[in-house]
Amino acid sequence: MNNGRYVDYLQDARVDFLFRTAKELGADDLETGLLVARHEVQYRAPLYFRPEPIRIELWISEIKAASFTVDYEILDVDPALDSGRRTYVEARTKLVPFDFSANRLRRISPIERETLSKLVGS
Repeated sequence: MNNGRYVDYLQDARVDFLFRTAKELGADDLETGLLVARHEVQYRAPLYFRPEPIRIELWISEIKAASFTVDYEILDVDPALDSGRRTYVEARTKLVPFDFSANRLRRISPIERETLSKLVGS
Protein backbone atom coordinates (compact mmCIF):
# COMPACT_ATOMS: atom_id res chain seq x y z
CA MET A 1 0.00 0.00 0.00
CA ASN A 2 1.08 3.54 -0.65
CA ASN A 3 2.26 5.37 2.49
CA GLY A 4 -0.08 8.28 1.78
CA ARG A 5 -3.04 5.92 1.90
CA TYR A 6 -2.34 5.23 5.59
CA VAL A 7 -2.80 8.94 6.37
CA ASP A 8 -6.13 8.84 4.49
CA TYR A 9 -7.23 5.90 6.66
CA LEU A 10 -6.19 7.77 9.79
CA GLN A 11 -8.08 10.88 8.72
CA ASP A 12 -11.25 8.92 7.91
CA ALA A 13 -11.17 7.23 11.32
CA ARG A 14 -10.39 10.48 13.16
CA VAL A 15 -13.15 12.45 11.43
CA ASP A 16 -15.71 9.77 12.19
CA PHE A 17 -14.51 9.40 15.79
CA LEU A 18 -14.36 13.12 16.61
CA PHE A 19 -17.29 14.47 14.62
CA ARG A 20 -19.78 11.80 15.61
CA THR A 21 -18.63 11.69 19.22
CA ALA A 22 -18.25 15.46 19.60
CA LYS A 23 -21.75 16.04 18.28
CA GLU A 24 -23.19 13.36 20.58
CA LEU A 25 -21.45 14.97 23.58
CA GLY A 26 -22.35 18.57 22.65
CA ALA A 27 -18.95 19.89 21.49
CA ASP A 28 -20.05 20.95 18.00
CA ASP A 29 -17.12 23.35 17.42
CA LEU A 30 -14.76 20.37 17.21
CA GLU A 31 -16.73 19.35 14.16
CA THR A 32 -15.91 22.46 12.12
CA GLY A 33 -12.86 24.15 13.59
CA LEU A 34 -9.79 21.92 13.71
CA LEU A 35 -6.46 22.03 11.89
CA VAL A 36 -3.81 19.33 11.74
CA ALA A 37 -0.58 20.70 13.19
CA ARG A 38 1.50 17.53 12.90
CA HIS A 39 1.36 13.87 11.87
CA GLU A 40 3.79 11.23 13.08
CA VAL A 41 3.60 7.82 11.41
CA GLN A 42 5.65 4.76 12.31
CA TYR A 43 5.39 1.88 9.85
CA ARG A 44 5.66 -1.46 11.67
CA ALA A 45 4.76 -4.04 9.00
CA PRO A 46 3.71 -4.02 5.36
CA LEU A 47 -0.01 -4.04 4.66
CA TYR A 48 -0.97 -5.44 1.27
CA PHE A 49 -4.16 -4.63 -0.59
CA ARG A 50 -6.97 -7.01 0.34
CA PRO A 51 -10.76 -7.06 0.34
CA GLU A 52 -11.03 -7.61 4.13
CA PRO A 53 -11.40 -4.51 6.32
CA ILE A 54 -8.57 -3.31 8.52
CA ARG A 55 -9.03 -2.27 12.14
CA ILE A 56 -8.09 1.22 13.33
CA GLU A 57 -8.06 1.93 17.05
CA LEU A 58 -7.73 5.54 18.18
CA TRP A 59 -7.92 7.54 21.37
CA ILE A 60 -7.07 10.95 22.80
CA SER A 61 -3.65 10.81 24.44
CA GLU A 62 -3.02 14.44 25.42
CA ILE A 63 -5.04 17.61 25.98
CA LYS A 64 -3.37 21.01 26.31
CA ALA A 65 -4.76 24.54 26.44
CA ALA A 66 -4.81 25.00 22.67
CA SER A 67 -4.16 21.54 21.20
CA PHE A 68 -4.85 17.87 21.66
CA THR A 69 -3.35 14.65 20.35
CA VAL A 70 -4.98 11.60 18.81
CA ASP A 71 -3.03 8.31 18.84
CA TYR A 72 -3.82 5.42 16.49
CA GLU A 73 -2.97 1.86 15.60
CA ILE A 74 -3.80 0.23 12.27
CA LEU A 75 -3.91 -3.49 13.01
CA ASP A 76 -5.39 -6.92 12.69
CA VAL A 77 -6.63 -8.82 15.70
CA ASP A 78 -5.86 -12.50 15.24
CA PRO A 79 -5.88 -15.02 18.10
CA ALA A 80 -3.53 -17.24 16.05
CA LEU A 81 -0.73 -14.67 16.40
CA ASP A 82 1.61 -14.89 19.40
CA SER A 83 0.59 -11.45 20.66
CA GLY A 84 -3.00 -11.74 19.42
CA ARG A 85 -2.54 -8.82 17.06
CA ARG A 86 -0.42 -7.55 14.18
CA THR A 87 0.27 -3.81 14.11
CA TYR A 88 0.94 -2.25 10.71
CA VAL A 89 1.10 1.41 11.73
CA GLU A 90 1.33 3.44 14.93
CA ALA A 91 0.54 7.11 14.46
CA ARG A 92 -0.13 10.37 16.24
CA THR A 93 -1.86 13.58 15.10
CA LYS A 94 -1.68 16.91 16.91
CA LEU A 95 -4.81 19.00 16.31
CA VAL A 96 -5.41 22.66 17.09
CA PRO A 97 -8.79 24.41 17.36
CA PHE A 98 -9.17 27.17 14.80
CA ASP A 99 -11.64 30.04 14.49
CA PHE A 100 -12.16 30.34 10.74
CA SER A 101 -14.21 33.55 10.97
CA ALA A 102 -11.39 35.32 12.88
CA ASN A 103 -8.68 33.40 10.98
CA ARG A 104 -6.76 32.48 14.12
CA LEU A 105 -6.01 29.66 16.52
CA ARG A 106 -8.15 29.46 19.63
CA ARG A 107 -8.04 27.72 22.98
CA ILE A 108 -9.98 24.58 23.78
CA SER A 109 -13.32 25.52 25.35
CA PRO A 110 -14.48 24.01 28.66
CA ILE A 111 -17.13 21.86 26.91
CA GLU A 112 -14.53 20.65 24.39
CA ARG A 113 -12.11 19.81 27.20
CA GLU A 114 -14.85 17.88 28.99
CA THR A 115 -15.71 15.99 25.79
CA LEU A 116 -12.07 15.21 24.96
CA SER A 117 -11.40 14.10 28.53
CA LYS A 118 -14.07 11.42 28.11
CA LEU A 119 -12.14 10.09 25.11
CA VAL A 120 -8.71 9.81 26.73
CA GLY A 121 -7.53 6.26 26.25
CA SER A 122 -10.90 5.14 24.83
